[in-house]
Amino acid sequence: MATPPSNPRKHTGYGVRLVRGPFLKLPPHQEHTDDAEVFLKYAKRLKRTGAPLAADFFSGAGGLSLGLEQAGFKVILSADHEPFAIRTHAHHFGGMSVDWDLSDPDVVKRVAELVTAAGVDLVAGGPPCQPFSKAGRSMLRYRVQEGLRDPHDERRDLWRSFLEIIDRSRPKAVLMENVPDMALDREMFILRSMVEELEQIGYSVEERVVDTWRYGVPQFRQRLILVALRDNIEFRFPEETEDKVSVWTAIGDLPEVEGGWRPEGGEYGWAEYSGPVTDFQKEMRSKVAPADENKVFDHITRPVREDDRLAFESMTHASKYTDLSKEHQRYRGDIFDDKYNRLNENDLSRTITAHIAKDGYWYIHPRQSRTLTVREAARLQTFPDHFRFDGPPSAAFRQIGNAVPPRLGYVMGAAIRDSLGSPKDAGISTRETAERLARFWLDGDREQALPWLRSSSRWLLIAGEELLDRAPRNLMKPVWKLLLSNDRPWKLRKRQRDEFADDLALFINGSGREQRLARILALLGELSKTPEALDGPAETLRSVLGLAESVADLAILATPRESTADRDSGPEEPVLVTKGVLRVASRFQENDVDRRNRLTDGRLAVARMIGMGEHSRNAHLGLIELANLWCRPVDPVCPECPINAHCRDGQRRRDDKPTLYD
Repeated sequence: MATPPSNPRKHTGYGVRLVRGPFLKLPPHQEHTDDAEVFLKYAKRLKRTGAPLAADFFSGAGGLSLGLEQAGFKVILSADHEPFAIRTHAHHFGGMSVDWDLSDPDVVKRVAELVTAAGVDLVAGGPPCQPFSKAGRSMLRYRVQEGLRDPHDERRDLWRSFLEIIDRSRPKAVLMENVPDMALDREMFILRSMVEELEQIGYSVEERVVDTWRYGVPQFRQRLILVALRDNIEFRFPEETEDKVSVWTAIGDLPEVEGGWRPEGGEYGWAEYSGPVTDFQKEMRSKVAPADENKVFDHITRPVREDDRLAFESMTHASKYTDLSKEHQRYRGDIFDDKYNRLNENDLSRTITAHIAKDGYWYIHPRQSRTLTVREAARLQTFPDHFRFDGPPSAAFRQIGNAVPPRLGYVMGAAIRDSLGSPKDAGISTRETAERLARFWLDGDREQALPWLRSSSRWLLIAGEELLDRAPRNLMKPVWKLLLSNDRPWKLRKRQRDEFADDLALFINGSGREQRLARILALLGELSKTPEALDGPAETLRSVLGLAESVADLAILATPRESTADRDSGPEEPVLVTKGVLRVASRFQENDVDRRNRLTDGRLAVARMIGMGEHSRNAHLGLIELANLWCRPVDPVCPECPINAHCRDGQRRRDDKPTLYD
């Protein structure tokens, strides 16, 4: 029996007391090695079998690695920086599982050389992404637009290291998994930068925020998936399902245990197991050794305080913490309204996160008065029952919460193999699309759908947008002419400003736009006191001038300013999903993003059309102009469209005439 370290806390870095329990120390896989020469011989031997090889960086315990192996890849190289997770990975996978600092450029170079020499086909991983400083964003924007690689003598963010490995090794495929927040800042800066750089070195790129339950994971868990295939091969996302794997379908076969129960035999102890019932349970048991078919390992959890037990017993899955009797509330209800959460056995689990290593109150068993066991948490993450975790229970919980669900890795790995096995051309790139849209925007010899977008005056843009958005032509022309007659009306004397307001009212009153006019007049009043706010960032436009977020972002995009705060980074480029752009993206990409979540699917689709290079701002404005000029909701004028030749919906509409921009 393995002897635990004398001070387990020293090795965890968790900052919380570990769950007391057996300390499992897993031996390395029989094909594991720390020797580069042995590793390369191992890779060469696998290559001769025809197996595609994969590397998994920021691998954690190996959830993504396991899924990729289930899809037919052989994961031969991984890196992480958490000792328990590294030992878990080294136990389950051959090759090298290393604790190397991937922010070190020398390490990145060494890793890329190993990937290249081994003939790795797929580089996968989930690099952490830190927020950018203004100066950092400015330098990165310049490098991306100029097609420059990072200097090799500086430390860098880990996602930059991930790209550097890909750039140096050029594998056939790339798979990145991450939290959706990586892509959903206003500029989507990191994701757009990654797509631009990957396209520059010859990859086609697809990305999507997926609900993992649609791929068989029994929990609410959204993840950002990016797949890049070399040689412009199209990646086809796997089919989704509407069938949910419920909590009870996943864990209902596991035996009842009391909170704090520990088996005899320590880390090698088990709970008696009677057998699987559902298809999911059978899948989880399929690789269990015959000698262990009546055993379930790691079915242990933290002890339950008596007052917690009584609270748990009074709860259903619909109960809130504040629904409990006062005697069962040990925390402030106004702060900890969701402190306790009993899982609904007939629905999906709450997202399993590393927080489960701390207290487990978000994961109360649906029928028993305790929090989840290690094995139950692993099941909800789709780790099969033969997969064990190095370290004490707290370390196991943390590894499980940080992992990619193996089931997600499997479906994505299988889809990558299918796409590579039956290659199709991915068509026009984001960069090429952006260039066409930018040329369209810069062409001034045609009708203008939204003339205020071309004004350098932020006041004129805001006034035009507020008063004339979707206005009929017979109203737009005279009002726009009146607005152009004075681009700084807040500087007028009160009598002149009143006359200007009266002139606007002559046109607006009776048009149904009276409230819009009231907002513009209120804005004029505010500008007479704080005119400098007009040239501020989006936050100032919203908070001081009271503009709606969509109008403020449009102003920032169309009339950029380099304020003191932005001097080092350059003007912002927010990604807009208003002004009809989702309709264009939906038709161009032939999907339903115009009817899905605008802030995730919609913004991803728009970002894929405007890119991150030198053309991105003009491309975004061109996309808006296109949506309001020719790509109309009914009867779009496809022959005039600058991207019609590559529009999947337009292919069914257009005639044989070449477009002006081909």
